[in-house]
Amino acid sequence: MDSDSHSYDADSPMNDGEATSDSNPAYEFEAPPDASSPTAQHQVSTKFFTEEPCHVWDHFVKLQDCDPNDPIAECIHCQKRFNFHHRKHGTSALLAHISFGCEEYPYIHAPVDKPEGSEREGESGVTEFSVERLRMGLARMIIIDELPLRIVEGEGFLDFMAMVEPRFPVPSRLNVTKDCIILYVKEKEKLKKVLSASQRVCLTTDTWTSLENLNYLCLTAHFIDSDWNYHKKILNFCLVPNLRGETIGRMVESCLLEWDLIDKIFTITVDNASSNDVAVEFIRRKTKDRKASLLSSEFLHMRCCAHILKLIVLDGLKDLSESIMKIRNAMRYVKSSHSRYEQFKECVMLERISSKNLVCLDIPTRWDSTYMMLNAAQKCKKAFERMEEDEEYEEYLRHFREDDGNEKTPIGPPNSFDWENIQAFSKFLKLFYEAALQFSGSLFVTSNAYFHELVLIQSELSSMCSSGGDPLLKDMAENMKKKFDNYWGSIDRINSMLFVAVVLDPRYKLSYVKFWFKKLYDNEQVDDMVAKVRGALDRLYEHYATKVTSEGVSRQPIYKPHSSQLMVDTNVKDVRKRLNSLYKLHLVDEDNAKRKSEVDQYLLDGCEDPEMENFDILNWWKVNSSKYRILGQVARDVLAIPVSTVASRSAFSTGGRVLDPFQSPLSPKTIEAFICAQNWLRSPQSPLDIGEAMKEVEGYQINSELAQKC
Repeated sequence: MDSDSHSYDADSPMNDGEATSDSNPAYEFEAPPDASSPTAQHQVSTKFFTEEPCHVWDHFVKLQDCDPNDPIAECIHCQKRFNFHHRKHGTSALLAHISFGCEEYPYIHAPVDKPEGSEREGESGVTEFSVERLRMGLARMIIIDELPLRIVEGEGFLDFMAMVEPRFPVPSRLNVTKDCIILYVKEKEKLKKVLSASQRVCLTTDTWTSLENLNYLCLTAHFIDSDWNYHKKILNFCLVPNLRGETIGRMVESCLLEWDLIDKIFTITVDNASSNDVAVEFIRRKTKDRKASLLSSEFLHMRCCAHILKLIVLDGLKDLSESIMKIRNAMRYVKSSHSRYEQFKECVMLERISSKNLVCLDIPTRWDSTYMMLNAAQKCKKAFERMEEDEEYEEYLRHFREDDGNEKTPIGPPNSFDWENIQAFSKFLKLFYEAALQFSGSLFVTSNAYFHELVLIQSELSSMCSSGGDPLLKDMAENMKKKFDNYWGSIDRINSMLFVAVVLDPRYKLSYVKFWFKKLYDNEQVDDMVAKVRGALDRLYEHYATKVTSEGVSRQPIYKPHSSQLMVDTNVKDVRKRLNSLYKLHLVDEDNAKRKSEVDQYLLDGCEDPEMENFDILNWWKVNSSKYRILGQVARDVLAIPVSTVASRSAFSTGGRVLDPFQSPLSPKTIEAFICAQNWLRSPQSPLDIGEAMKEVEGYQINSELAQKC
């Protein structure tokens, strides 16, 4: 057969994919003639497609001066040109242009009604061009990705947008700022609706001073919704005139009134500054006598556990300051130049050290970074010893004998005694580091983790204090134990909700708390301590049960007659009404008795396996909330309590980036809109890198201090 002729195959992929009326509406596929026909061979080799009239050609003209193998059509309305080869392109692009894209099209585009559910979830069909929608999308991108507002005036961005969507007029920097504010207001209204449907909220607050010496307060709400999902939302990032306690308290009260949350506060987590004590006491005075107050705001004040850990560890670091300084100076020497680092890497290779983190410098004010530095240094101990012993690296020893330029000689290098101290201390410090990671979580429940870390740290400190080992480490442990006892030595100094949270963990319950109280405290105190925890849970439960009862009674009022009416009233109908009313009161009292037993029933039920992997406490309560209807409401609020202020402090790293030299002229309200909206718009499961966030916060604080000195 001739090479130009075409044979027909019913199963041919070519015919199945290219020669269909769906893929090319301007053409129709012709069925082949019967093979028995004498003209079949000739007819099969003819064209399979016949052009039919299409309404698209009412709006396009075919250009005559183009390549016949690549025909072009021009829109008669806007003069845009499109390829329409019947095999390569078809007329679908032309049809789409007339239907959706032609700005000069004289007829109104009628919206196409699509049947409900015609599009799969996650897929979007062709949508109508909307300048407003694109502007909101641009504002969303700038907020989420922390892009500078000047990006919309950049030449590269303008060129890119001209290629992506030529019809979109890129707004100016001022208009983009307005769009961001509009988006913030919309998201704020959505969040208000969510918060209005919640039970109670737990708050964290912290303050920060910017490079311009302006004081900012961040207020964050933590809550668990009705579907048992944990949420962390920044409510405000606002200016405060000073950092006095009453000023902070008034600002927090103002924010709560703005969000209509003044009657929904459960706890406020703050660090241990005296000004925060004054601020929380101010809020307590303002809320304790309100009708919706929770037990007169008895459990309002929650101290930041991560900050207490820091204070305890810093007391221990003082006793080992000389050994730590020697390690720090050795690390700084290695990092001071590329050649020194290469020499160190040679020693690492000779000693066959496989650690990836060879050198890790710390920030002296951040104990967690000091721990990571000491941990990295231990792994490279032999490499440092080789540099000290090998004459080839004589410069290393000379560095510690020469003036550093400030008329001081660096302390070092570390000797065997220093390495022994650091090894023992690092192993001990790991307990605090892992506890800090537990306390600083932002995407999971932390209140039920406190007691476990308390038990671990207290038992280790007591063990080191009573051991007959290194006297230096023993003195260090004793100093840390004193600081520990100042904050956590007595149950009276700890918010009872931290123990209630453990009781509400179905893996442990009250028996676990009682077991460790006996191990850690005098037997005479244990019964009173357990009774205090149980009493706090019972009173909390009673408050929620009373609320549910009052709501039920208010929905269905009960007639309660005066006692004298029982003798005087002779109307049979009224008598029946009185008797039924008395029975209803009895049912309410009986229902209350059943509700009171919910706590007992929960504690009597068996515990879940403490070793269960990937145990989800929120999911457990979600499944069992129908069984423990009132206690489940208690658990929703108690488990939402954050035990550290890291969630609020992490906003300061964002604040530092928003307040860069190019955006510092932004007004305080605009800054608040950017920071809050970013928190609301980002995925709720975006993990918070605690170490990185705190590193950035520390960096901005250091820069702020330097700026004040200049």
